[in-house]
Amino acid sequence: MSRSGAMSSTAAPRARLSPPAPASHLPRKRGRSPSAPGSTASWRASAENTVPLDHRRRWHSPERAPGRVWQRFRAPQPALPSSRLWVCSEDASKCSSSGDACTIMSYNILADYNGQNHPDLYLDVPWDALRWDSRRRLIIREIRHWDPDLVCLQEVDRFQDIAAGMKSRGYEGIFQRRTGDTRDGCAMFWKSKRLHLLEEDSIDFSEFNLRNNVAQICVFELNGAHKFVLGNIHVLFNPKRGDIKLGQIRMLLEKANALAEKWDKIPIVLAGDFNSTPDSAIYKFLSTMMLNISLHDRRQLSGLDSSEFGLYELCSLLKYQWTDEEVRNATGCSNVVVAEHPLKLSSSYAMLKGNSNNRGLHGEPLATSYHKKFLGTVDYLWHTRGIECTRVLDTLPIGVLRRTRGLPTREIGSDHLPIVAEFAFPESVEDDSGEEDESEQDDESDKEMSKAQHLFFSSDSSVEVTE
Repeated sequence: MSRSGAMSSTAAPRARLSPPAPASHLPRKRGRSPSAPGSTASWRASAENTVPLDHRRRWHSPERAPGRVWQRFRAPQPALPSSRLWVCSEDASKCSSSGDACTIMSYNILADYNGQNHPDLYLDVPWDALRWDSRRRLIIREIRHWDPDLVCLQEVDRFQDIAAGMKSRGYEGIFQRRTGDTRDGCAMFWKSKRLHLLEEDSIDFSEFNLRNNVAQICVFELNGAHKFVLGNIHVLFNPKRGDIKLGQIRMLLEKANALAEKWDKIPIVLAGDFNSTPDSAIYKFLSTMMLNISLHDRRQLSGLDSSEFGLYELCSLLKYQWTDEEVRNATGCSNVVVAEHPLKLSSSYAMLKGNSNNRGLHGEPLATSYHKKFLGTVDYLWHTRGIECTRVLDTLPIGVLRRTRGLPTREIGSDHLPIVAEFAFPESVEDDSGEEDESEQDDESDKEMSKAQHLFFSSDSSVEVTE
């Protein structure tokens, strides 16, 4: 989830992976014993005076942190399982050999800037678990452990730090930074021995008056045989601006489709933090190809707004009021209230049945993100026909996540869990041109059957959003 929305017309150039600069090691300072009582000299922990982490104390300068002097360390968070389970497709035998399979990870790694500037979201997180040097090691270790062929990252504000860790594992990478005062962006990494980048493109949504978020769209070739489009997006967080969110997603789908058509209708995979829950109207737009926005309040399109609008419930018998600009943002035309996209998408996780402790009514994970204000799912891996999902890495049980009291932890480096899916190319693709497009059914019975799969802990969120 992005927590800022500043925008500027200043364009940010794409960055490409380059070898990391040689590390320079400073001489280690010798440990010193604590000064005598009353002395103002500082001291450094050494083997003699260091005690286990749980019993050490930290000192905060009264000038910098009034009222927080000699604060005891928090008790360590419960350890999480070191491994997650793979859920396999029953139809995996229809696909070609495993040599033509490709694993893709989507991971919002929590920008260091955002983590430091939103302490209200991480009140129960140990201070050392928020430090970037610690989180960077955990993030790199997590990626290396699952060893994906392609990695789509969001909230990347220290690209070179991540790139240095990926380079040694045989990955190449590209980065697209957001414009304006923001520091983060999206990044892609791929194994150069298996994948070849054929075409690279990106979307700076500020050019279309859709805020300063960005998306990446690339064409890859796997083992010199199979081509596909891969999209990576971090959708605007602001729950009140559902029109912007919908417009960003719509534009990504349109551009991904155009690129796939250019390369002879190759399949598409879309990864990212969509900042929308599985019970939301935006999720429905992705899965059914259309959405009548006049039947929805733009502040509730993504399912992230926990406020209860009594007045809007009272007026729900009437069509919600949208300005011409908001309609244009959402659908692309100020006089068209039905947003559409050209792709028949399937959600990788929803297509493969998982453990009931991990999955909700829509088949999606119960939670891919957890901090003080939110516990729920916003990360997805979508795909079109022509490529099949053979297995997914299931998320952690909701009870295990709750016991952490919030991410990141000393074992998990972000407030999101990475999601991973393996894709394979079927030997033959059936013609589905005669199939009828799924139509939208947006009536009251639909709303009653839809049950939220996310939890909010405060309706008065202090997360910074911009109108």
